[in-house]
Amino acid sequence: MATEEPEARPNTAPVLGRPEDSPERPRRKGGIGRFLVYLVIGAIVVVLTIGWGIVLMLGRGAPDVRGQVISFDRSDPSVMVITFQVYKPADRAAVCRLRAVDVDGVEVGNREVEIPAGEQYVTRTERVLTGAQSWNGQVQHCYLVQ
Repeated sequence: MATEEPEARPNTAPVLGRPEDSPERPRRKGGIGRFLVYLVIGAIVVVLTIGWGIVLMLGRGAPDVRGQVISFDRSDPSVMVITFQVYKPADRAAVCRLRAVDVDGVEVGNREVEIPAGEQYVTRTERVLTGAQSWNGQVQHCYLVQ
């Protein structure tokens, strides 16, 4: 039994063939073309990123004027009292837009407030009439006037 020859297998070749049986791979053509495509895509991404950054900077408003909320009081459902500070050049007047929003972020009241020339840092407390219960008070933007 152990001395008998093993049975001959009819087909011992690999199912997918041997590596030496496969044909040569064709050489890659246009290697510089693929690099050029990646280079163009990269350049487009860089330009779009820089453009988006510029849009975000310009959308922020005038960098010479900044308004910041210090506090707000929402105890009265028809009025939002906002205390805010404005930084601006002392020789220029500014206008700031205050707004009150509800819990969903929907504007329920707004008011534009003029800040006269004369001081660089101005702290003001203003009332914004609201059409519904407000949740948050904001200085939406400020800009310089002549």
